[in-house]
Amino acid sequence: MRVETTALPGVLLIEPRVFADERGFFLETWSAARYREAGVPADFVQANHAHSESGVLRGLHFQLGQPQAKLLWVVAGEILDVAVDVRRGSPTFGRWVGVVLSAANRRQLFVPEGFAHGYCVTSDGADVCYLCSRPYWPAGDRGVRWDDPAIGVDWPAGEKLLSPKDRVWPLLADAAELPAYTPPFDKGGPGGLLHRDGQS
Repeated sequence: MRVETTALPGVLLIEPRVFADERGFFLETWSAARYREAGVPADFVQANHAHSESGVLRGLHFQLGQPQAKLLWVVAGEILDVAVDVRRGSPTFGRWVGVVLSAANRRQLFVPEGFAHGYCVTSDGADVCYLCSRPYWPAGDRGVRWDDPAIGVDWPAGEKLLSPKDRVWPLLADAAELPAYTPPFDKGGPGGLLHRDGQS
C-alpha cells in the first residue's frame, strides 16, 4: 500500500493494495501490524458504517476528553472528506485538507486525534465506513461550523442537508473548548513518524 502525507501533519492519504481479476477484487481495509509499520499510529476499537443521501454534509465533528483518531473509506458512492486542525496552539490551526474518497478509487483517509472531521456526499448516495480509536462518547461531542469563513472549506456546490446539531455548532473563533496542541516528539522517539511528516 502507499501512504501519502498531506498539508496537515499527521493526516494521511492511504491507497491500499488491491488484488483484482475477472471475478472482482480483494483488499485489506485494516491490518494492525501492516498499518502501524506504514505509519498509521492508532489502535482502533470501534467500526462504523454510515449511509447518506446526495448532498448530505456531516461535520465538522471532534471529541474532547476521549479524542478519536479515524480511518475512513467509501464502499459505495463518493464523498469529499475533510479534516481541520482545531488544536489550539498548533502551527496549522484552522487549516483544512480535503480529499475525494470513493468506491472507485478505494482510497482511505487517516484523521488523527485533535482534528475536526466532516464529509459531503457528491454522488447519488454514499456508504462510508470508518474505524475509531475510541468509542463515541456523548459527553465529549463537539464541533465547529461547517461553513466557518475563517476555515474556508471549499465544499461542493449545491444545497447541503445537515442535522439540526450540525447547523448550530459555533465558529472556530467562538468555540469555548478545543483540543490542545502537543508538539511531536523528536525523530526516532514515540511519534517520530508525525515529526517526519511535519518536516516533509
